[in-house]
Amino acid sequence: MADDRNLTTIAIDGPAGAGKSTVARLLAETLSYLYLDTGAMYRALTWHAIHEGLDLEDENALTELAKRARIELVPHKDETRVFVNGREVTSEIRSPEVTDKTWYIDRVPGVREVMVELQREIGRRGRIVAEGRDMGTVVFPRAVCKIYLDASADERARRRWRDLQQRGVDARLDDVKREIIARDEKTMQREVAPLRQAEDAIRVDTTDLSIDQVVDAIRVIAESKRSEGEA
Repeated sequence: MADDRNLTTIAIDGPAGAGKSTVARLLAETLSYLYLDTGAMYRALTWHAIHEGLDLEDENALTELAKRARIELVPHKDETRVFVNGREVTSEIRSPEVTDKTWYIDRVPGVREVMVELQREIGRRGRIVAEGRDMGTVVFPRAVCKIYLDASADERARRRWRDLQQRGVDARLDDVKREIIARDEKTMQREVAPLRQAEDAIRVDTTDLSIDQVVDAIRVIAESKRSEGEA
């Protein structure tokens, strides 16, 4: 039987506010890998559905939208620019409205089938850091290096609140914490690809670590895992 282990993909999962996006982007830069922001893909489709005025409870309509949409992720300096059918929506997909409604999109089986295939297509190009909520469990189950990033709810809420403040969005810290906990429950309890730590993933608690410390820790893990896989 052929050895189909994936040595060129680093799969990072975890709840909202654990630092996945920032860590994955910096890690990709450090290793000269491609950064795959799967959360941005679902946000982009959510924005598209809202923009088109679709009923977010209509799973057939959402699946058809996913099949037709052209979602592009373009690396640019210290961020990933996001385009839907040629229109840039990098800022729009981070709005509270999109954040609050993305769960309608990522729970739809048909939508996830389209997205997973697109993500795997990108992954087949090799050397990527992919972050999301089902990278190690569903999208890249044969990845040798799987990381589950986590942090306390209080710390994750503070991080999300600071991000909102920096973007000029007025929000109360208590409200942000409640929203994060509610989002955790939805993603962990959804029927399709629920958020969970893969059995072979290494958990990294980022609560008391700096971004650089987390990136360095995962880099060491990734190098070790790849060496083991090549042995």
